[in-house]
Amino acid sequence: MNDQNRTGQDRFRSITTMEDLREHLQWAIELEHATLPPYLTALYSLDPERNAHAVEVVSSVFVEEMIHLALVANLLNAVGGQPRVDTPQILSPHPRPMPHADPSMQLSLLPFGQEAVTMFLRLERPAHPGDPAEGDAYMTIGQFYDAIEKGLRHLCAELGEEQVFTGDPARQVAAGPFGHTGGRLSPVTDLASALSAVEEIVEQGEGAARVDVWDGDIDMFHPQTKAVSHYYRFQELAQGRRYQPGDTPETGPTGETLAVDRAGVRPMRPDPRLEDHPQGSAIRTAQEAFNIAYGKLLQLLEQAFNGNPAMLGVSVGAMYALKGQAQTLMSMPDGEGLTAGPTFDYVAPEDRG
Repeated sequence: MNDQNRTGQDRFRSITTMEDLREHLQWAIELEHATLPPYLTALYSLDPERNAHAVEVVSSVFVEEMIHLALVANLLNAVGGQPRVDTPQILSPHPRPMPHADPSMQLSLLPFGQEAVTMFLRLERPAHPGDPAEGDAYMTIGQFYDAIEKGLRHLCAELGEEQVFTGDPARQVAAGPFGHTGGRLSPVTDLASALSAVEEIVEQGEGAARVDVWDGDIDMFHPQTKAVSHYYRFQELAQGRRYQPGDTPETGPTGETLAVDRAGVRPMRPDPRLEDHPQGSAIRTAQEAFNIAYGKLLQLLEQAFNGNPAMLGVSVGAMYALKGQAQTLMSMPDGEGLTAGPTFDYVAPEDRG
């Protein structure tokens, strides 16, 4: 069923079977991965010397989304599922809707700027306390995870934890080379660790208890302060000011001012497409090479989440190696004062060379 045809009843769909739970956790993998190309595109477009704070914000959010992806894979493995990352549906063409979300949650590949920050604020928008759990066509990511939490609690109460958490503990990813974050990547083996993983994902995105600016971690760039959740990090960029102790969602940020140097952003053409350039052209060849490299990254992640946890470190290294390819594209003129950029198209394994 596509987004346009979903009804209100679908939105409040409950997770009542193990099949439901595994399906929704696979959706969560698709959700968490879907945020990565937009965040990476905005990050690659930034000159770190001119826009150090914006780089800190986007890179820290990206790293935490990688942790969320691994946590969801741990959840799915813990309940006897099989995480799928290297599939065409995980990398639909941009612009695209957020997987299984309300159609208002749209994803584009944009250079850093007001339009990109507005998109990120929509993705990370907190649910309000008391908002209902939404198992499909969710308005906020937090409401989707509320549905997963309710499903976990229901199934453990109905079946017993030992019948829910049947996965092989050796498939759990318990460590990773994640800098720039106080986030925790922990194994999932029972209801308590599953709920802790869900809480970690939601609080890093929305803030603690949905009423706080802070996510409960330490700011890795500024260890003397607490970390601001994703939504409020983007509010800092949107409003040009940092949050400081005592600030709330109602006050907004009242700390030191921040400036974004627009000249320090590569002017990439929004939502670049392969078909905009003839086969064999320099831009298309570079885009195709990037897509092959990204496909190999998906393959590494698939291995990491399916019995070879040590491959997570290799996959993170491969992801950082993509930066050079992307920034090469963003240095190639593409007309109208814009540059080329990566397209993040899926390449089948047999076509990756």
